[in-house]
Amino acid sequence: VHGGYWHTLDNSYWSHLAAGPLAHGYAVAMPGYTLCPEVRITDIGREIATAIDAAAARIDGPVVLAGHSAGGHLVARVAAQGSALSEATRDRLKLVIPISGLSDLRPFLRLKMNESLRLDPEETLRESPALLHPPEGLRLLCWVGGSERAEFLRQNRLLASVWTGLGAEVAVWEEPDKHHFDICDALADPGHQIHGVYAGA
Repeated sequence: VHGGYWHTLDNSYWSHLAAGPLAHGYAVAMPGYTLCPEVRITDIGREIATAIDAAAARIDGPVVLAGHSAGGHLVARVAAQGSALSEATRDRLKLVIPISGLSDLRPFLRLKMNESLRLDPEETLRESPALLHPPEGLRLLCWVGGSERAEFLRQNRLLASVWTGLGAEVAVWEEPDKHHFDICDALADPGHQIHGVYAGA
């Protein structure tokens, strides 16, 4: 699921990242979604859940979710209890990989960007994965570039810490010398070690 702080870009910018998973025999879907301020972040989460259900219905096997930045927020939010994801898909969900994910939306209330996002305090509590429960048996890889801004590192560690305490099987990977805009490049490289993480899902 693509990033762009929920209000910019679309899935066409990231389609090349499918190369790695495709080379390892995975089917890949890269959903688009309606951007803020046309909709709210809550609405985007529902759209992504619907898209994941539709993709999962077309193929058998385990489901692995990955998303970058705002997309990292969305895959974690969809995986969390209380999302719009169907039980049938949730039962097949084996691994979630938020990449530089945003797990705590409360800081956005203080940013000018919120003029587009239109977050209010209630929505930040309802839509922050770090404030929600993971499903039973979930594996989570919180992956972030070691050279990213301190806030991305904090958000990555926060989700890992909270969901570990709530029973998820969690790994944290701060990849050295990677920043917010090149951390995803590994997905396009079939030889990168990230592909071994989900191979046994």
